[in-house]
Amino acid sequence: MRKEKNFVLNMILPTLLLISLVIFVPAIRSLLMAFQDYNMYFLTKKFIGFKNFCDAFKDPLFLLAVKNTFIWVFVSLIVQFSLGFSLALLLRKPFKGRSIYTGLVFYPWAVSGFVIGLQYRWMFHGSAGVINDLLLRAGLISERIAFLSDPKYALYSAIIANIWYGVPFFAIMLLAALQSVPQELYEAAKIDGANSFRRFISVTIPYVKPVIVNTTLIRFIWIFNFPDIIFSMTNGGPAGSSHILSTLLISKVYNEYNYGIASAIGVTIMAILVLYSYFYLKFSRSEGGF
Repeated sequence: MRKEKNFVLNMILPTLLLISLVIFVPAIRSLLMAFQDYNMYFLTKKFIGFKNFCDAFKDPLFLLAVKNTFIWVFVSLIVQFSLGFSLALLLRKPFKGRSIYTGLVFYPWAVSGFVIGLQYRWMFHGSAGVINDLLLRAGLISERIAFLSDPKYALYSAIIANIWYGVPFFAIMLLAALQSVPQELYEAAKIDGANSFRRFISVTIPYVKPVIVNTTLIRFIWIFNFPDIIFSMTNGGPAGSSHILSTLLISKVYNEYNYGIASAIGVTIMAILVLYSYFYLKFSRSEGGF
């Protein structure tokens, strides 16, 4: 038994060391920097307590980024899930050309988020974008809209791109879950007189609920920490109106070289995600999600 335990430990040890170097060491370093006046521009590095957090929370741009983050996450998540679940239900049954449609649905997930941001940046271009051209041809607008340079439209333009990018994730995961539902359950429900809607509520939803819980949790965390599309489409502009917390963090590092405030924002992001995960999992367990 001792030899077996030592063998298992020796197999796990390299992985633990790698995880520590890649994840835990930077996380601890970032936590320490959040309490330091760590500014590469002024070459300062000293302990200042919670000043970075206070400065960040007082910054109007930070408060706007918090608001934008929750708009970015919840709008993207709700629409992605709704469209992904609908596509999964449509692709569940075989039909002519199903493989082609499946490939088209899953295509965005194979493309880099940064590349998708560049693609939509051209599509939403104020003078040469295809979106403006289509809206003009349809008679929905009378003049071109500066989607990415107008604070009213910049964030929501990025949300549209993020929705297109994230729908395949839900479609893939939920389609796999739907295909695993035993047909005997549907047949038994049909014999009992349940119509299509009732079978969906009483058979499909309970069976795929664990997958829904897990995918929603994972996607929430991913979207929360996903600056790629916003960064490549608007870079947080105009005037910071499309910043979310993760893009603001990047801006503090690469534009202001203020590692202290950037680390404070990173710790805030981590705290929000830990709290969300805890209460979400606690609620889902109480509702029978696992």
